Amino acid sequence: MPETEPTVLAAKDGRVGRLVLNRPQALNALDLEMVRRVAAALDAWEDDPEVAAVVISGAGERGLCAGGDMRGVHDDVRAGGGAASARFWAEEYRLNARIARYPKPYVALMDGIVMGGGVGISAHGTVRVVTERARVAMPETGIGFVPDVGGTWLLSRAPGETGTHLALTAGPVGAGDALLCGLADHFVPSERLAGFSAALAHTPPQEAVARYAAPAPPAALAAHRSWIDTCYAADDIEEILRRLRDSGATAAKEAAEAIEGKSPTALKVTLAALRRARGLHSLEEALEQEYRTSVATLSSHDMVEGVRAQLVDKDRRPRWSPATVAEVSDAEVARHFAAPPGGGLGLHPRG
Repeated sequence: MPETEPTVLAAKDGRVGRLVLNRPQALNALDLEMVRRVAAALDAWEDDPEVAAVVISGAGERGLCAGGDMRGVHDDVRAGGGAASARFWAEEYRLNARIARYPKPYVALMDGIVMGGGVGISAHGTVRVVTERARVAMPETGIGFVPDVGGTWLLSRAPGETGTHLALTAGPVGAGDALLCGLADHFVPSERLAGFSAALAHTPPQEAVARYAAPAPPAALAAHRSWIDTCYAADDIEEILRRLRDSGATAAKEAAEAIEGKSPTALKVTLAALRRARGLHSLEEALEQEYRTSVATLSSHDMVEGVRAQLVDKDRRPRWSPATVAEVSDAEVARHFAAPPGGGLGLHPRG
């Protein structure tokens, strides 16, 4: 890709405005410039009578978006304490709220990898299409971070405890489970995706969906709901792990093993955030809460260490501190929900 090519391509095509995240070498990971480019396009098209809908997709063959540029966050914290990262999250979360309230249909093509910030820029849309190539995840606990971009709002409203399972294990799910958990609306096979996208230029989204969508693959998690809903109903990580190990289900034991490799602090804060999100009344309230937890991680050990281990040095051997969930104090969890020094996002809750 030429250096002069924008990281977000924005153009009108027939009746739609098209946004293409254009950092394929970084799996379209979002940075502040990209967030601002998307926001500017939405502003320009909101009152444009030629634009009836917005379509967002990702450049390259690997996916829509791998998330926010967490390596950049790591470097910012190491170099300057994280002020730039806090600004990035503030603008990103305001964009997530804007997408959810956009007055025109916002169509997200969730093909390939859709993780973290990729969920935020797609799963709040009006029409969310997945393919059999989709790998949708909120992987934050694996890097010492906490689900954000409205992820706690979405996952706390998934059926039963499926959202808790996804948040704590941080693993990806396919199209069937994305639909089951409310992260997507329609399944379009990848071989039909180009035709679907092209049709949007001259066809209202729901008509295009009717023409190109197909029955979704089975939701793998549906067969595991009995142990998922029982084990994850506990309100502390230690009890969840005990129930998973004792359930007798092989998949439950595998889930326990996956959780045990994640940041103990992030696990406890994530569970608290999900439970609190259930009592909130709007996405905006959830984003305000997530901004608090995100800013708090800037002064924690585990976020920098997790990004180092997974994305910088890639040794996959994070040294968490505290090293066990039993050592994470209630005060440390509570610290993540305190108002950030610079104030909140200033979002206005809407039902």
